[in-house]
Amino acid sequence: MIALGIILLIIGFVTGISILWTIGIILLVVGAILWILGSMGHAVGGRRHFW
Repeated sequence: MIALGIILLIIGFVTGISILWTIGIILLVVGAILWILGSMGHAVGGRRHFW
């Protein structure tokens, strides 16, 4: 999810499409939150680790 967010940020920045930029930021933030929760040992979506 983090990688997809970064890709959308790059595509949105290069093409100037603001909706891709917004979706990229949202995916990046959600992916980072899930990654942090998974690394702290909390089960996220029934999984112990979230990559």
